Amino acid sequence: MPTNRTLRRHPLLRQAVKLTLDLLLAGLAWAASERFLSVGSPIAWHLYAWVGLCGVVNLGFRLTRQQYRYIGFRDTLQLTAASLTLCLTALLLGHLTPDLEGALSFDTLVTASLATAVTWALARTFVRARYEGILQETAPDARQRTLIVGAGRAGLLVAQEIQRHPELGSQVIGYVDDAFDKQGILLQGVPVMGPSRLLRTLIADHRITQVVLAIPSASGAIIRRLREEAQATGVRIKTVPGISDLLGPRTWKPELRDVSIEDLLRREPIQLDQSALGSILEDATVLITGAGGSIGSELARQVAAFRPARLILLGRGENSLWEIERDLRALFPNQALSLELCDIRHTNRLRHVFERWRPQVVLHAAAHKHVPYLEAHPEEAVNNNIFGTERVLDAALAVGVHTFVNISTDKSVNPTNVLGASKHIAEGLVLRAARRAPAGAHYVSVRFGNVLGSRGSVIPIFRQQIQAGGPLTVTHPDMIRYFMTIPEASQLALQAGILGDTGKVYVLDMGEPVRIVDLATDMARLSGLVPGRDIEVKFTGIRPGEKLFEELFSAQEESRTDVHPKVLDAHLREPEDPLFEQGLDGLRLAMEEDEGRRQAQMLRWLRRLVPTYTPSALGLGRFAEENRDRRHSGANPVYLADGS
Repeated sequence: MPTNRTLRRHPLLRQAVKLTLDLLLAGLAWAASERFLSVGSPIAWHLYAWVGLCGVVNLGFRLTRQQYRYIGFRDTLQLTAASLTLCLTALLLGHLTPDLEGALSFDTLVTASLATAVTWALARTFVRARYEGILQETAPDARQRTLIVGAGRAGLLVAQEIQRHPELGSQVIGYVDDAFDKQGILLQGVPVMGPSRLLRTLIADHRITQVVLAIPSASGAIIRRLREEAQATGVRIKTVPGISDLLGPRTWKPELRDVSIEDLLRREPIQLDQSALGSILEDATVLITGAGGSIGSELARQVAAFRPARLILLGRGENSLWEIERDLRALFPNQALSLELCDIRHTNRLRHVFERWRPQVVLHAAAHKHVPYLEAHPEEAVNNNIFGTERVLDAALAVGVHTFVNISTDKSVNPTNVLGASKHIAEGLVLRAARRAPAGAHYVSVRFGNVLGSRGSVIPIFRQQIQAGGPLTVTHPDMIRYFMTIPEASQLALQAGILGDTGKVYVLDMGEPVRIVDLATDMARLSGLVPGRDIEVKFTGIRPGEKLFEELFSAQEESRTDVHPKVLDAHLREPEDPLFEQGLDGLRLAMEEDEGRRQAQMLRWLRRLVPTYTPSALGLGRFAEENRDRRHSGANPVYLADGS
């Protein structure tokens, strides 16, 4: 007898076993029909003829190719069509051969056809029922009584997964859905019990122990409300991946997991202009700088979904490049990839990379971004964020790059730190390059705020602090930031950067700002902790270069909807050439100065290049003329890279 492993490895053998089973059932159906309906003794050739006819119909409708574990509506239609064909063919043959010895009776043919169809259907139903777990012996009292919020496609898939995997130890009791037309209906035998406003009542009345939030397209506000309603009853709460988690060839799967902070901050799914993006990215050579970083790596995943001719990952961190390369090869095995271990501050190396690959699209995500570190080492921000961007632009212009997207930050608006000032100047460099670019080229900057889960962001830090038992450290109770998920930021950056007009600075609609202390307490509650009782929240004070609130626009900038409903256009003026060049030259000379004078000169030229720059007195601003005496007296502490 062939084993399951043997059958899986040999499809033809598997089909032969299925055909043998169906013919055996057909033979039994005929024998039973003839036994009960015929007056005389059974005739052997009747049985052989019937089995032969069933074999022809079975093979003709390819019933052996059906996967019994996943038998569905289309398979049922196919089986019904085969059964009708079998019955009609048998009746026709019986009508055409009335004079044969032991002619086939009408009653026997009809009964045998129906019996064969029923036994074939029952065999398939039995296998499907076993796979779904319906026939599994599980103690009902030991299973989680599960209520699924969302009676759509996602909820149905969750219920099917729970039913076919009894090892999960769950039992679906019902659905909750706000759609009026779904109230009271049965979905594969499971009732829709009512709208979400009755969630607490339904949990209590039906002794629910687990709630699954199965609404992938729901916003964070909806997920938060439903979670709070369910959490108040003390039940376990699970959710499914959001639509924004989909990428490339992957399909949505009902993978149950705990509710995360990203779910609570989730916004409406982004609708991208896929055809327009595809027309530019498909079959193009795309180069991404900073490809190993949080934003750069996500941009690589998003771009790979459009099947570029080649994707070039450029960065200076070999470990991070290795990670994104491994990820991309798993997600997109047929995508042509090239890795370039390169620092954007090295002019010749950068020029060689661009001359070798001659990309049509460049996404520039390489930058230093850690505010306190750059306050302590401003020359690194200037060299990397300003002159590194200038070198990338020069290399791009030299090979005729058609589309250049510079990833910027909301910290460039009325900056109080070196990071913001350096990124503001980088935006000016892109505007200047747009004027020198070939006709029809697109050179733009895209500005957005904090992204959830990126390196150095508060989310991973809070997670580590919660695992360690606290405390949760927040700089200030009134600290507010805009947040966006990494996939959402990357998708909108692609939309704005690639489809926008050249010489523009686009700003992503970041939604409503979030208080950092609220973010910390939400994450504590998601872990089952009560802030102030189970874990301490500690305020550590504002760090050098930080401000309580980040703006998306300055007073001199306007905003209007363009390119995409969630993309705004900041009308940033192109810097005046003589003054801009003089400022860049001043920064180059300042970097050659000795300690103390170097910082003072860089501060002087940054202020000239960015008039809205208000340096932090705890950061680079301590080298300002008006703060010099205070710095030497110790009134303003000097912060080093280690935070001391």
